[in-house]
Amino acid sequence: MVPNVYDAYLGAVATAAAALIGLLFVAVSVRDDTIFGPNAIPGGEALAVTAFIGLVNSFVVSLLGLIPKTNIGEPAVVMAVISIVSTVRLYRRLHAGRNPIILAVTLLAYAAQLGYGVLLIIRPHDSDQVINLCFLIFATLVVSLQRAWSLLRGRHITGTVAVTGNLDSPPGPVQEASRLPPVLDPPRPPARAAGAGNARPACGLASGAPPRQSAQSR
Repeated sequence: MVPNVYDAYLGAVATAAAALIGLLFVAVSVRDDTIFGPNAIPGGEALAVTAFIGLVNSFVVSLLGLIPKTNIGEPAVVMAVISIVSTVRLYRRLHAGRNPIILAVTLLAYAAQLGYGVLLIIRPHDSDQVINLCFLIFATLVVSLQRAWSLLRGRHITGTVAVTGNLDSPPGPVQEASRLPPVLDPPRPPARAAGAGNARPACGLASGAPPRQSAQSR
């Protein structure tokens, strides 16, 4: 059971998580072509999905912890299992595990939440485990906020440009054809004037023959 002194904290965390989920939706709508779709960048989808998982985890655990006579360990365990499975499936599908440190830290945080949740199910009145779980939920909220902010700033696009040097998607057949140099026609011989080929010299001078002498001059 959660003591009443944690109601204000859990309420604030649930409100903040709900607001940040709205911020995440805005960030996705601004750069939807780089996050989802055929031209999506794997880094953008990974940022969006992991931020969403963390925010939903903090929101659900905090909101259900406010319900009277509810053991907060139960939603903590359920959400930890869902978050771990979703994160592992995401990294396998997108092959985004190039940085194993981020994946290891994320899974470690959800594993710690799972452990604290199990301890609270066994000992519902252990206030120390409630404090540990509250700190862990806060850390998850901060990390998810950082990822949502990076997505809004286009950090995944900047990283892709730095690696590939090109922001556009790979050119298709139409773009490749438009980049080819134009095909030039072979040069044509100059056109002749009409009747130039059939013209004949009018006299021997015109044809270049020497003049003939008359019989009297001989």
